[in-house]
Amino acid sequence: MFTSVLMIEKALTSADVDFVTTLHGDEGVTFQVLLQPRGEQADRLLRAIDDVALGELDDAIREGGTPEGEEAETMGERALEVSLQALRTAGHEAEGRLIEAHPLDALRTMVQEAGADEVIVLTDPHYVEEFFHRDWASRARHKVGVPVLKLFSHSKA
Repeated sequence: MFTSVLMIEKALTSADVDFVTTLHGDEGVTFQVLLQPRGEQADRLLRAIDDVALGELDDAIREGGTPEGEEAETMGERALEVSLQALRTAGHEAEGRLIEAHPLDALRTMVQEAGADEVIVLTDPHYVEEFFHRDWASRARHKVGVPVLKLFSHSKA
């Protein structure tokens, strides 16, 4: 059985589930999912710049309305449950938890606890962070000791 740690920031879409569950062909894959809600990540300015870079001006304007704190955690819990259920429905074992702080520390711990074979970081593009190699995948490559695959979400959740 192959074990993948899947790091996400929002609920998986059906396209995302199809994508990550077919990466290894017919080999059985167990998923350990870590979710950090968008409102608990980088500051609003970086998120707004990313939205502008993607041509999503309406999203940039709404960044001030992105849930934070307890509201983001509640939405994150729902997104995690939806994602876990979608992976299970696709025929895979899946467990997960919310990241409350220090995402790379949580990732390293999960990789060690699960004896993971790889990490898949599945997010929307974050151009500013990626340019400076401050995105999760770039930073994780130096911390977790297993291959890190960076993928972009196929569509909005």
